[in-house]
This record gives sequence, C-alpha cells and structure tokens, in this order.
Amino acid sequence: MNRAQDAIKKIVIVGGGTAGWLAAATIGNIFKNSQLQIELVESDDIGVIGVGEATVPPIINILSSLGIDLAEFVKATQGSFKLGIKFDGWSQQGKSFFHPFGSLGRTINDYDFFQCWLKCRAEGDNTPLMAHSPEAVLAEQEKFFIPFEAQNTPLARVLYALHFDASLAGKFLRKFAEGIGIKRTEGTVEQVNQTEDGTIAAVTLKSGQVVTGDFFIDCTGFRGLLIEQTLATGYDDWSHYLPCNKAVAVQTENTGATLPYTISSAKEAGWTWRIPLQHRTGNGYVYCDKYVSDEQAKRTLLESVDGKLLTEPRVIPFTTGMRKQAWVKNCLSLGLAQGFLEPLESTAIHLVSKSIAYFIQMFPSRHYQPALVEEYNRRIAMDYQEIRDFLVLHYCTSQRDDSDFWRWCRSMKIPPSLQYKMDYFKASGKAIVSHEQLFQSSSWYAIYQGMGIKPNSYNPTLDLWQPEKLQAILDSGKQGLIEIAAKQPSHDEFLVKYCQAPEI
Repeated sequence: MNRAQDAIKKIVIVGGGTAGWLAAATIGNIFKNSQLQIELVESDDIGVIGVGEATVPPIINILSSLGIDLAEFVKATQGSFKLGIKFDGWSQQGKSFFHPFGSLGRTINDYDFFQCWLKCRAEGDNTPLMAHSPEAVLAEQEKFFIPFEAQNTPLARVLYALHFDASLAGKFLRKFAEGIGIKRTEGTVEQVNQTEDGTIAAVTLKSGQVVTGDFFIDCTGFRGLLIEQTLATGYDDWSHYLPCNKAVAVQTENTGATLPYTISSAKEAGWTWRIPLQHRTGNGYVYCDKYVSDEQAKRTLLESVDGKLLTEPRVIPFTTGMRKQAWVKNCLSLGLAQGFLEPLESTAIHLVSKSIAYFIQMFPSRHYQPALVEEYNRRIAMDYQEIRDFLVLHYCTSQRDDSDFWRWCRSMKIPPSLQYKMDYFKASGKAIVSHEQLFQSSSWYAIYQGMGIKPNSYNPTLDLWQPEKLQAILDSGKQGLIEIAAKQPSHDEFLVKYCQAPEI
C-alpha cells in the first residue's frame, strides 16, 4: 500500500461555531506542517446557538494543547473562572449543595477519602463533605487563587474551568485557525454530492461553487445536514430519561460580584442557570413544555434574573440524545450535529474536544475502514451514556413533590446502567468509574450527598483504625483549606490583575 497515495489530502468542515472552529484549530494545529488541507464552509446568514457559556476543566488542557495563552483567551472572550456548580432547590426547596471540580480530600493509606469521611460521620463528626473540597471552600468565599503560586499547598490539586461568551470564543478560535492556514469559505450549502456507494464527494453552495474533499466533518447543528439529512444515520431519543426539551435564554447587565461558579436553580418545570462573565451575565431556563408553556417559562426566567435586560428572551427547542452513529463512511459529526445532552453540567465543548481526540487517534485513510468507524462510534456512545447517567442522577433522586414535573422525575424510568451504579453505591459507599470518564468519583459523591442519597455503610476494615487518628487527619486537612483560602484574592481581584477584558 502506498501510504502517500492513500492519505487524506483534504478535510471539509461544514459549519462553524465553537464546534467547527475548534475542530479546524485542533486538526489544523496537528497537521500544520503537512500537506493536509482543511477548508471550513459556513454561512454568515445562519446564526449560532451560542448559549452554552460554561465549561468543564478539560477546556484548560484544550487551550494549552493549542498553545493558546489562557489569560489572553479569557480577556478575548470576556471570560471568568468556574470552580463548580451551586445547585439550589434540587433535592428539596430551600436546600442547596455544591458540585466542585477536583478531588475531595486525599487518599489515606489507600482508602478512598469518602470512605474515611463516612467512617468519621458514623463516629459523630458533622463536618460537611464540601469542607474537604478546595474548590468548594474557595467558592464559598467567592475567591480564586494564583495557580503558579499554588505549588506545595492544598490548592495545587484545584481544578477549574471557564465561563465565556460563546460567540467571542468562536471568533477567537476562527482567528487562531485562519492564522495556521485554515481556509474559510462563506456560503450556504444547497446540495450534498455523493458517489454511488454513498460516500460524500462534495458540497455545492448556493453560489454554485463546488467544494470537494476526501473527508467531511458535519458541524451544522441540530439539523445534521450531512450525518442525518444526507446519510440518515438515525437518532437515539433520550427524552424518556431527560425530559427537558426547550431552553429560553436572556442576557443581563452584571450586578454584584463576579461569582467563580455557575448557579443552577430548580424551578417548577426544570431549572435556571446563571453564568457570570466580565461584561454581562448569561441566564436561561431549561424546561419541559409538557408542564409549562413558552410564555410561562419566559416569565419565570425574567422573574429570576438580576440586572437590566440586554437581549430579548429567545426559545431554543431541542431533543436530548445522540446520533446512532457519529461517524458514517467519510463523514464525522461534531457538536449539536452529533448529539445533545442538556447543559446541566456544561459538557458540550468537552464532548466536541474528546470526539476530535478520538478522531486523531483513529485518523483514517481515504479508504473506508470499518474497524476504525465501529470503535469510534462505540467510544462516543460510552461517553454520552456516562454523562447521560450522571445527569439523570440529578433528577431521579429529587425529593421534591411540589409540581407535576418533579413528581414525574421521582418516579421516572432509570437507565439500567445508572440503577446498577446507584445500587452499588448504596451497598458499598463507592462510585463505579473508569479513569477515562469525565465525572470521577468525587463528582458522583457530591451529587449523591447533595441529593440526600446515603450508603448503607463504609468499608468495615476502617474500624481497625483508631477513630481519633483518622479524625485528626481530616481535621488537619479541613483547617489547612480554611487557612490557605483566606489568603487568596477575590475572584474579581484576580480577574482585574491578571486577565481583565476590554470594555465592550
């Protein structure tokens, strides 16, 4: 086989936005010294959904791998930092809890920290679990920290993500991608041209221009112009697990301090988000239209926001789920074209990035290779199912019974894979995770504890420890976090000093 002749010479990305330009930037950066051409086709007439403005910690690695300076990115996107999510009213009205990034405590003599905490609780210690999370302690004090000064302190293990303006992020990535040689073609695709075996050969624009390629990446959003409208891969609808099917979003002026976390507040038929940026605040209400009308949803959202409105509320319908195949023939789907899991834990950009990473690992030739495609689709499905189960956990464990929506959630059908994880946790006090999964044990413990789900016991071999010794270790760790957090700058002080965005 002649590898040079068999190699992909041109990739065409159809659609821009965060998904399209992240794909262009990532793949283009890897192949910038090769003969591979990348052309992105997008229309100025097609708007960007652009309401997902929160991320998870892998975004930091994404930017680093591209050689993008974090402070410059934050400035350019009016960004702020995110230590986790505060959930208000999810377990019961009037109660809140925090889901932090990063680990909870430290492993003690090979025992998972959560097991040690459970043992101390059984001995009468009432210290909240979040007292052992550096992210939660910082968030409670509305502080951030200086990463390059955190070595050899309890803050060295802190994980954080970003809030940013999605539209500005897309523009930043476009500028970066074009700077490394990515070609952008403006135009609307009018026709997709296929060969006899169904492989995509080219797309024809309204202008009549024909854009050919060896491989195509579909970033056309929910409509899935290539992966669905052309290749008809089908869609697995998960509405029976995740009932919310619409979101209404609005932007407001900032009021008060810039919080270093997202706020998610449970409402009558779903939940609202509040995402603080440097120049404004993003707000939205994710809901199920079986239980509330669009107009009622708008009113609920507007009643919950602070600050002057900067935009009119807009409603965005969606169906949770994923394509039955993310990769078909010579077409890969990304972003909303691949699937959608509601924005409860801010996983959209992570799934785009991980999908691109898998694609790089299994980079194909021009000839169809079924084994690569099958393994790629298997891994993508596993990632979606893992995140789906984690999201469902937030709903099915609620104790609220004040509305038809929450009563439905309490009696909802649970995925068998989630039921297995919950049963194991209740029996052992341990989470079932693999190192490849986004949400590690600490995340599952945070939601279990926050939603009031308690295990039956802890590992009985911990009874061999002297309770006072174990308690002393936990007390020392808790006090260390309190002391180091008190010395850190406020989130706003950090933004002003290190990455203050220009006024818009």
